[in-house]
Amino acid sequence: MRIFTSLGVRNYRYFWSGQLVSLTGTWMQRVAQDWLVLNLSHNSGTAIGVTTGLQFAPVLFFGLYGGVIADRFPKRRTLLITQIAAGVCALALGLLDLSGAVQLWHVYALAAALGVASAIDMPVRQAFVSELVGPSLLPNAVGLNSSAFNAARVTGPAVAGLMIASVGTSWVFLINAASFIAVVAGLLAIRESELFAGREPAIRRKGAVREGLHYVRSRPALVAICALVGVVGMLGFNFQITSALITKNTFHHGAESYGLISATYAFGSLLGALASARRARPSRRLVFTAAASYGLLEIAAGLMPTYWSFFALLIPFGFFTLTFSTAANTTVQLTASPAMRGRVMAVYLLVFMGGTPIGAPLVGWIAEVAGPRWSLIIGGVASVAAAVAAAAYLARREQLRVEPHLLRRRPHVHVHALAPQPVDENALVG
Repeated sequence: MRIFTSLGVRNYRYFWSGQLVSLTGTWMQRVAQDWLVLNLSHNSGTAIGVTTGLQFAPVLFFGLYGGVIADRFPKRRTLLITQIAAGVCALALGLLDLSGAVQLWHVYALAAALGVASAIDMPVRQAFVSELVGPSLLPNAVGLNSSAFNAARVTGPAVAGLMIASVGTSWVFLINAASFIAVVAGLLAIRESELFAGREPAIRRKGAVREGLHYVRSRPALVAICALVGVVGMLGFNFQITSALITKNTFHHGAESYGLISATYAFGSLLGALASARRARPSRRLVFTAAASYGLLEIAAGLMPTYWSFFALLIPFGFFTLTFSTAANTTVQLTASPAMRGRVMAVYLLVFMGGTPIGAPLVGWIAEVAGPRWSLIIGGVASVAAAVAAAAYLARREQLRVEPHLLRRRPHVHVHALAPQPVDENALVG
């Protein structure tokens, strides 16, 4: 499959282009927000962890209902509302910072408000991709979404680092607010008549959330992958928290170096996303292997003695970050039936992002008490252990044999079938 095949679909092209602009602004804001919190809190890792936790905490309370909304209401109109709300949050933070009135509690409050919008936006946006391109192009479109996310991750932090050093954080927030115009324009340009909806919206009834949970629980592959991304999301994906601390407190570098670290890590992630876009359909083995490889690289990053030795690991580190997350995302979407896809993605995102309110303050506290290196090492160990445990669980449920090879030059988890397995029809619905 060619990398950019999905961009030939008009609706997806407008959606992807708007996302690329808006996500660049979002990554600029993430860097500026962390830097602002460090300045307001006198370099507190716990404060960064609390901010990140507040931004993701609403996923715990509203994420599953976001999945119900995705299955019940037109996704394009829902996304227009959530994207405008996120733009307003960025504008408010920018104006507070520009006026000099910003306080730490302002950042906390606006991070939580942004989290509420994101809790609804994420499952809707994830499920909307299949309506834009249809099931045959879904793996390619998910990979391209990740490439846009990480192209923004390359340019956004680098530009933000330069802007913070020259004009401060406030203009970064204001530019992010303006970037939402692009995604709103892209959504308005989409033709609803060309969407691959394929069914009527779900009828409103009691127990819709419970139905989604039961659907996931009854499928071992979904349970294994959701449990794995839950652990990795809670403890392993802590780079956004630890990178600012390790740059400023461990290696004693400034905002420009922080932006360079974030951009280089994102460049590796972009390579992982583009490689994922070429795959017709990822295997489960790839999900487990990528998670284990990510964990081993995270441990190695925590052990690096200098800024430049740490820097040297960022590209492969980022590559396996996106290889894992894209493979997991695509596998879950293709396993779920269209009628349940919004709720399944809500469960997936709940465990992936919902662990952050618990993990982020814990990771920040570990970084503050024991040092940022230990945050990376503990997260890496947890990721490797979760990958092996998830593969073993799925093997036991589906009568497979798992052979982890984690210390070889190319770490992988080898899975053998012990007996012929019945075809899961739901895994073929896409």
